[in-house]
Amino acid sequence: MDLHLEGKVCLVTGSTAGIGLATAKLLVDEGARVVTSGRSAGPPGAGEALHVGADLAARGGPEAAVEATLEAFGRLDCLVNNVGYAEIRSFEAVTDEQWDEMWQLNVMSYVRAIRAALPAMRGQHGGVIVNVASTAGKRPSTGMPDYSVTKSAVLSLSRLVADLYAKDGIRSNAVAPGPTATGAWVGEGGLADQQGRRDEVLAKVGAGRPLGRLAEPEEIASVIAFLCSDQAAYVTGAAWSVDGGTVPIII
Repeated sequence: MDLHLEGKVCLVTGSTAGIGLATAKLLVDEGARVVTSGRSAGPPGAGEALHVGADLAARGGPEAAVEATLEAFGRLDCLVNNVGYAEIRSFEAVTDEQWDEMWQLNVMSYVRAIRAALPAMRGQHGGVIVNVASTAGKRPSTGMPDYSVTKSAVLSLSRLVADLYAKDGIRSNAVAPGPTATGAWVGEGGLADQQGRRDEVLAKVGAGRPLGRLAEPEEIASVIAFLCSDQAAYVTGAAWSVDGGTVPIII
């Protein structure tokens, strides 16, 4: 299937590893001009046309990534908000400072990037926004309370932007992955290590999915790329679960 992404300018936040890096690579393979971004000053080597080193949790960080994209290419066709962070901790143990840190990275970085991208997208009479949320935003994870709440906010933000800017030709959707085999889960000190013996935890988590395993980052990236493309021209305001059947559809 031709996704018609040839020459499209796509900015992917948090794209130096994991789902973001897989997304950047796939968009490059589809012919897009991809801008990667993250705290790392060096590019991830995804074939990107530009890399912007920025602290996306800080005021001005997401805006700088958008501004650099517009300066380099004069337009922004696709914004993929992917940056995020999770940690295993109990509800009662999460401090005010930790709540605020999680909110700044997982929600406000998305708000700031979208707000910075909107004038250009409206001016060019179109654009696509894809926000990476989580199944934890649909059904909260009791072991990740602050993460779950922020990802629920991302789902609401995605729908809000879809409703507000459809008239400007801007589509906004969310992707809700389940546990995915990235460094966040399988890496040293990652979510599996935080819950016990890594192999045992990963086996248990995988068995809890109807498909019986964690997702691969490329499987999430495929859905993101589809939503960025003209093949999804009539899709907006949606939250696409890519979770191996974890969260059931409510009818």
